[in-house]
Amino acid sequence: MSDATSSNRAPQGAPKSSLLTETKRTKRRNASEARFKGYGIAAIALGLTFLVFLLTSIVGNGLPAFKQTFVTIAVELPEAKLDKSGVRDPEVIAKVTTFGYKPLVEAGLADTLAAQGIENPYPKAKDLGKMLSSSASAQVRDAVVANPDLIGQTVEFRLLVSSRVDGYFKGRVKAADLERDKNLDAAHLDIADQMVAAGLMKTVFNADFILGADASESRPEQAGIGVSMLGSLFMMLVVLALALPIGVATSIYLEEFAPQNRLTDLIEVNISNLAAVPSIVFGILGLAVFIQFAHLPQSAPLVGGLVLTLMTLPTIIISTRASLKAVPPSIRDAALGVGASKMQSVFHHVLPLAMPGILTGTIIGLAQALGETAPLLLIGMVGYIASNMPDGIASGFFDPNSAMPAQIYEWAKRADPAYYERAWGGIIILLGFLMTMNIIAVILRRRFERRW
Repeated sequence: MSDATSSNRAPQGAPKSSLLTETKRTKRRNASEARFKGYGIAAIALGLTFLVFLLTSIVGNGLPAFKQTFVTIAVELPEAKLDKSGVRDPEVIAKVTTFGYKPLVEAGLADTLAAQGIENPYPKAKDLGKMLSSSASAQVRDAVVANPDLIGQTVEFRLLVSSRVDGYFKGRVKAADLERDKNLDAAHLDIADQMVAAGLMKTVFNADFILGADASESRPEQAGIGVSMLGSLFMMLVVLALALPIGVATSIYLEEFAPQNRLTDLIEVNISNLAAVPSIVFGILGLAVFIQFAHLPQSAPLVGGLVLTLMTLPTIIISTRASLKAVPPSIRDAALGVGASKMQSVFHHVLPLAMPGILTGTIIGLAQALGETAPLLLIGMVGYIASNMPDGIASGFFDPNSAMPAQIYEWAKRADPAYYERAWGGIIILLGFLMTMNIIAVILRRRFERRW
């Protein structure tokens, strides 16, 4: 019996099971890995879903801002009202305000309807004129002041319609919405439909939204983001001119030349902490130092650029130091071994090899600064309406202006839905700039990066 039993036992030291046999423990481990993989795929799918939803919302709500409704009407410009002296002196003609042109524009709209056979239920021309933008009379006045020879003629003008009429053609305003509206009623929309059928009113691409300036709250149809884009451009020039050399120089010193002691450790810790400081803190610092102490002009892109420079420096320093560390020590040793000085080793060998990472970090830092709003709120770059383009480079830096994110914030808090639409359109332009800067960073990284 003992011999039979011993013969059935496995040999001493033989494996209890084969590696090809899936045990219960292996099944549990494989199931756990499959669940973790499923969680990862679900997280990616959820993130992509939110991203698609975000982009769809931005594009769907913002694209209407790039279109605007205009009306073409013939306006009579009588000499008796616009130039009584008859000398065509621009200074004399400019004395006639927009209030003098408004009745002429309203009468021109009524005459245009009559010429097209469109019924006008409003006995007073000013009631019909509510369909037009409050900037229509200013448009006509600017054209006459620029060309006094138009006086005495009947001239066709392409004028902006009111934000309500424009919103009607974009689906933002319904006829039922006008029951409590003091400016328009359903009859105005009927007239607008007939004018569209007659070819007098069209919704076309609005280049003034990209190239124009902000407008008052009563004229959302005239508002543009062009001047704010220039404000952001001048701010980024200041950030680039200051943050890049200061940040790179600081990084080179700390990484290559600074002795390792408590002072440098304290500096490094503070740089890391500054990268996590809320941006509004930098705005408070800029308000106290640059405006209240240094008395620099409030709302100027120069001040905004200085504030954003302080905020961007930690990001550039950290990314530059990481790029310098990524260069193999053998490059430094080889340069020193052939007789190069420490300075030559750094600037002739290490720095060129680290330049792709430095440029990438700089562009990412600039992109972050471009989208900041909180620091600009505290230095007054949000409430100012810049009506004209800067006259020159000095004017671009020192004259009050706004910036794209601040302008978007200003539009979003206004009551008229047309401004809400323009806020979405401004976000599209801002995202376009940010995506362009990040794509440039990726291209530079791929183009110059070396793998060790």
